[in-house]
Amino acid sequence: MKKIVLLGYMGCGKSTIALNLSKITDIPFLDLDKCIEKRANLSVNEIFEQHGEIYFRKLEHEMFLELLQSSENIIIGLGGGTPCYANNHELLKGDDVTSIYLKASIETLYNRLIHNKSKRPLIANMEEEEMKEFIAKHLFDRSYYYNHAQHKVSVDNKAVEETVQDILEILA
Repeated sequence: MKKIVLLGYMGCGKSTIALNLSKITDIPFLDLDKCIEKRANLSVNEIFEQHGEIYFRKLEHEMFLELLQSSENIIIGLGGGTPCYANNHELLKGDDVTSIYLKASIETLYNRLIHNKSKRPLIANMEEEEMKEFIAKHLFDRSYYYNHAQHKVSVDNKAVEETVQDILEILA
């Protein structure tokens, strides 16, 4: 069965784009973090606080494998860090996987994240300049893993519908 995997940095639009893509294609969308929360019966923040990042990354890897092995067609939205741990980036190249990196510039990410940073534990307490530097460094560190995706779609200066259209062309 076909798996469409959307990946990219927080704020690139993975969930919003996946939901729109799901409506058009009739393929269900599963957010990896939400699947982990349901399984652990804790929020991602609570898992980090109570058990630490290593425990979370182990759960994340197991859940990602489980979703990829499912017999259903699904759209999977990864957490921003998912490709960077447990060799998850190698799973982006599977036979029945179409992996798409939703690529956004530092400027785009900053402009999107500044308005709802309180919901993002990594940046919640940062000043604006510190946040921009953090995004730039983090994005640089993660780009190696993100670039293992089979396809790249830029989201800069595009409406959600335009990005979804780009993805539909890849899937055609």
